[in-house]
Amino acid sequence: MIEWYFDFVSPFSYLQCERLQPHAASVHPRPVLFAAILDALGQRGPAEIPAKRAFTYRFVVWQAKSMGIPLRFPHAHPFNPLPLLRLAHACDCRMDAITRIFRFVWRDGRLPDLPIEWSELTADLGLPDASLRIADPAVKDALRRQTDQALARGVFGVPTLSVDGELFWGVDATDMALGYARAGNRFDDPEYARVAALPPGATRPAATKRR
Repeated sequence: MIEWYFDFVSPFSYLQCERLQPHAASVHPRPVLFAAILDALGQRGPAEIPAKRAFTYRFVVWQAKSMGIPLRFPHAHPFNPLPLLRLAHACDCRMDAITRIFRFVWRDGRLPDLPIEWSELTADLGLPDASLRIADPAVKDALRRQTDQALARGVFGVPTLSVDGELFWGVDATDMALGYARAGNRFDDPEYARVAALPPGATRPAATKRR
């Protein structure tokens, strides 16, 4: 089984969404809150580090162009993805609904932060009562459970593909994940096992600061 962990705030998740379209029937979408994963692991997101932010945005633009995927950044980033994540759960995590949400944000460059924008998106999804649906405690709990499940399975970033429990992080790893699935969910080269078991030669305390 291929499980796909993502957050709408991530432009790389959008690129992977487009890459996965030919395989949509075999993919099980798992919307998660990336910020909660970062908090649990004590990490900062790429957009929270100024130099990394500038590089990341340029790299996303470059990757989209190289893949032939239309991309337009929304007017602000990072943005609060909670309404969109809950919307995906309200749509039963269907791949077609998730694709529409991703394209609304990252292809069309829009955010549902105005009533007219939200109304247009939810009408396209066939959810006229979307505002009530995403306020349902069951929907909120579903997102929370899925995020907790992702952490329990070792997910540390988005997007991540889990192929029979083996994790593949980043849109760059899409072909690797699909190749692993085609190979019967196994790595044929023993070098993969060897490097995964390498012992650390040095460790750095988390609180260490460079001078």
